[in-house]
Amino acid sequence: MKREFKIPGGPTLRCKGWRQEALLRLLENVLAVGEDPDNLVVYAALGRAARDWPSHDAMVKALMELEEDQTLIVQSGKPIGVLRTHKDAPIVIMANCNMVGQWARAENFYRWEQENLICWGGLTAGDWQYIGSQGVIQGTYEIFSRIAERHFDNDLHGRFILTAGMGGMGGAQPLAGRMANAAILTVEINPERIEKRLKAGYLEKRADTLDEALAMIREAQARREPVSVGLLGNAAEVFPEILARGIVPDIVTDQTSAHDLVYGYIPAGYTLAEVAELRKTDVPRLMDASRASIVRHVTAMLGFQDRGAIVFDNGNLIRTHARDGGVERAFDIPVFTEAFLRPLFARAIGPFRWIALSNDPDDIRKIDDLLLERFPDNAIVTNWVRLARKEVPFEGLPARIAWLGHGERTELALAVNQMVRDGVLSGPIAFTRDHLDAGAMAHPNIMTENMRDGSDAIADWPLLNAMINCASSADLVAIHSGGGGYSGYMTSAGVTVVADGTEGAERRLSLSMTNDTASGVLRYADAGYEEALDEVRLKAIGRIDTAAFGA
Repeated sequence: MKREFKIPGGPTLRCKGWRQEALLRLLENVLAVGEDPDNLVVYAALGRAARDWPSHDAMVKALMELEEDQTLIVQSGKPIGVLRTHKDAPIVIMANCNMVGQWARAENFYRWEQENLICWGGLTAGDWQYIGSQGVIQGTYEIFSRIAERHFDNDLHGRFILTAGMGGMGGAQPLAGRMANAAILTVEINPERIEKRLKAGYLEKRADTLDEALAMIREAQARREPVSVGLLGNAAEVFPEILARGIVPDIVTDQTSAHDLVYGYIPAGYTLAEVAELRKTDVPRLMDASRASIVRHVTAMLGFQDRGAIVFDNGNLIRTHARDGGVERAFDIPVFTEAFLRPLFARAIGPFRWIALSNDPDDIRKIDDLLLERFPDNAIVTNWVRLARKEVPFEGLPARIAWLGHGERTELALAVNQMVRDGVLSGPIAFTRDHLDAGAMAHPNIMTENMRDGSDAIADWPLLNAMINCASSADLVAIHSGGGGYSGYMTSAGVTVVADGTEGAERRLSLSMTNDTASGVLRYADAGYEEALDEVRLKAIGRIDTAAFGA
């Protein structure tokens, strides 16, 4: 049966309430904007919205039949039961790709995945929170902005950014770089991805040769004009060639699917068809080829760094695989979170999102106006909203993202719930946030690398975050694990709460939005970050200081 992936919307309910309907629409939405929806893949090669089509169809049926005092339980993309809870309990509780410590290895994941026992939910795929590339655009733009602030007198005009990857995550980079006023060159091996980004308006120009691409970049630099150029090629070949020519970009990063040596990264010297065949016939050979290619790739990145470029890991575990391949200096390249964003995360300022379930773009524009009115002194938010209105097209259900912190998220959510109640908006709004949030992720090679107290790999924090969100009556709560090769590199938690204009929604939003960010502040305060300790004092967050009780 040929599936259709339509963007949902309108006032008609198919479920027994807006909470259930909202989650059904979010499931439909991630497939409507997904990279490979026919195979239920939303992004990152294997980030699935459901384990298989029977599981998907069973989840849809369960959501349609779910009563307000029932909870649907989902295990790695497969619904396993509906239990009687109470009207303030979560509508959906899920766990994706969680494996016991010593068994959390790539080879075990691939075996269990092929046996249909597990699936990888990514960060926002498996819990139906993906809003297209906009979420990544904003985060990438924020990184470039922080680099500009720190290293380039707050101005990237005439600066050259080199990166790679235009998949579901990497495809945000060209637009983010151009919005930050840089000349950005993004290398991509798959011509279909380049065409997709051109069609969506995320990419301006395509080049088929390196000489052509560099000429476009030089011209833009000379004119101090922003531009985004996509080059068809393999980064493991292009990066070393640029370095060999003595060209040193101002900023270098990468967002290929390097986290997955089998279904994501394409090694140098292989065609897409050859890689597809090796996935079926010789996985060990493909993994070895990918790792060897990553060694070349990261060695070139280190070469740029040695010559003065600002080089950073964008969270795809490319350094980890390079180190495993013998690059001893791989971790001389800093990860973006520690290098540029940690002071924000310490105050629980992170990627917060809202989605118009009505499919009415005016709902998002009205919330934009509210943000500009309510938070005029928040330069990060006001700058982004004004830029996004002009530059960022909606994908799927209209949505917006902005970096709001503790208290701000609650204030916005409650105001929006009132707008729904008063009929100012044409339908309910779903609030969520990226798993890459202050209290929501333990990832020693991304979010929690080099924590001040050495707690990088301690996964209690996202588990506590999920439990406090359950206790706070969030509508959906998820715990995910996975990472490099879908093994045990990270644990994270996701949350969604629906503003449907009711008093119940007001209560759920107030508790969930407040406690979600409070757990993030407490996480960083416990690690000794002064910004978090200051936030505790300013916002009167109920932290217990065990030091006060002596040794």
